[in-house]
Amino acid sequence: MSIFGAAASNHNPNKSFEVAQPPSDSVSSLSFSPKANFLVATSWDNQVRCWEISRNGTAVASTPKASITHDQPVLCSTWKDDGTTVFSGGCDKQVKMWPLLSGGQAVTVAMHDAPIKEVAWIPEMNVLVTGSWDKTLKYWDTRQSNPVHTQQLPDRCYALTAKYPLMVVGTADRNLIVFNLQNPQTEYKRVISPLKYQTRCVAAFPDQQGFLVGSIEGRVGVHHLDDGQQSKNFTFKCHRDGSEIYSVNSLNFHPVHHTFATAGSDGAFNFWDKDSKQRLKAMSRCNQPIPCSTFNNDGSIFAYSACYDWSKGAENHNPSTAKTYIFLHLPQESEVKGKPRVGTSGRK
Repeated sequence: MSIFGAAASNHNPNKSFEVAQPPSDSVSSLSFSPKANFLVATSWDNQVRCWEISRNGTAVASTPKASITHDQPVLCSTWKDDGTTVFSGGCDKQVKMWPLLSGGQAVTVAMHDAPIKEVAWIPEMNVLVTGSWDKTLKYWDTRQSNPVHTQQLPDRCYALTAKYPLMVVGTADRNLIVFNLQNPQTEYKRVISPLKYQTRCVAAFPDQQGFLVGSIEGRVGVHHLDDGQQSKNFTFKCHRDGSEIYSVNSLNFHPVHHTFATAGSDGAFNFWDKDSKQRLKAMSRCNQPIPCSTFNNDGSIFAYSACYDWSKGAENHNPSTAKTYIFLHLPQESEVKGKPRVGTSGRK
């Protein structure tokens, strides 16, 4: 193999740990248990899989534990806050509740009229929230077959983030609908995205004072909710390579340091500090897009998947060479701990 082609074809340039027995098709979501290092991945192969991740110093191992099957591709997943149960939803228009730790059977707990793109568990309310391409948001008590409330959205749900009492839903047509979950049946505020192109992902600030939004056009917006803080809003470009512009697919706040990661279709992931407006670390590009990523509960492991994102359609998919990977990166403190910008003498 020519050395010139080596960099472009490297599937794991960051020397991350590979998760054993990855899905047979692209990964649509990754979720870590809030209580232990159990990682769940949903995939276009209709499967929801769980691995136990064990760490011994700088070595990381993954053990496949269990899986369930949906009737169609699975698009989203989340855990219950006690770490016992996984919720997954997708193209079969339903959410399954999987009592994974007890070894129980998965049961359907939510239904929509179109694929379910987003799911979130709100522990403060004991409620499951589902967002669908049927242009509704539904709140569910999982013991009841009908939703507690159905909220009409202006368009299809594309992205959702919840950090009680803040919830932000991104829909088609660049709408961002903000909810105060203390009054969940009315919109708190509706914002048009500060980005000019389609919304791909959103992430609530850890202090619930605002949110990040990422678009298909290699850009992230940092948005504060308080009218008095609007001067702090800004956008920045990322996941670009000259004139090549890639989608920002994932936004994840670090659970301890409150910096954040972006992952994109350029195959790269980066760590950022919004307060000092700087990039802390740029990682090397994988040779496939990164459609999803997540931190574990203490931020010591960053999981990301590298696989085809279908952005160039079926004609650019070669089933014989296409391979899906899930990688585990152990962030160094220098990569994820915020630092003041040099030369600012403490000014923001």
